[in-house]
Amino acid sequence: MLIIFIRSILLYIIVLVVMRLMGKREIGQLQPFELAISIMIADLASTPMADTGIPITNGIIPILALLVMHLVISILNIKSIKAREILCGKPSILIYRGKIDEKNLKKERFTVNELEERLRGNNIVNIGDVEYAILETSGQITVIQKPNKRNTIPEDFGIEPEYEGIAYDLVVDGKVMYENLKVLNKDYNWLKKQVGKFGILPEQALIVTIDGKGNFFCQEKIEKKK
Repeated sequence: MLIIFIRSILLYIIVLVVMRLMGKREIGQLQPFELAISIMIADLASTPMADTGIPITNGIIPILALLVMHLVISILNIKSIKAREILCGKPSILIYRGKIDEKNLKKERFTVNELEERLRGNNIVNIGDVEYAILETSGQITVIQKPNKRNTIPEDFGIEPEYEGIAYDLVVDGKVMYENLKVLNKDYNWLKKQVGKFGILPEQALIVTIDGKGNFFCQEKIEKKK
């Protein structure tokens, strides 16, 4: 039992490292070759994890081989457009200028109901509001609405918004984010002074953030650290 436990932890760590090295895509955004490798890695890890009669290297070596294969294919994708088309395919336009392309719909084995379902997933309830719907190589659908149906933006009114920048976490669960303080050219004493305006110490905060305009958000932890 202990051996199975240890083997499971070791294989889990190896699979986790390999998946991290493969990149940060979400499962729904994986390319076909990436999804195939992910499924194979899971299968290779499960067998030696449960069967102690199989050497653990029988799982580790193929997993590392698949990682190498993934890296090689990724390089081919970057270097060659032709290889990219063969391995990943090409996007298909399912709705073109407001009209459903039945030919592409059948080619991709999509029904109208499935298309409507995907559109609802993009917050589109009326198919008549869509100018273009593109089926990406990852299986996701990109929707471009008709001009009169799109949300307005400041540019439509000739307004130039102020630059906002990004928000930085300064404290997370009572832990001071010193790297972010360094980016802002600030130190702990400055942070302590700012958080003190909320009547607490940095270590007593659940979250402290600052946005590009210098606005603070601070929330105290339910249980203060003593």
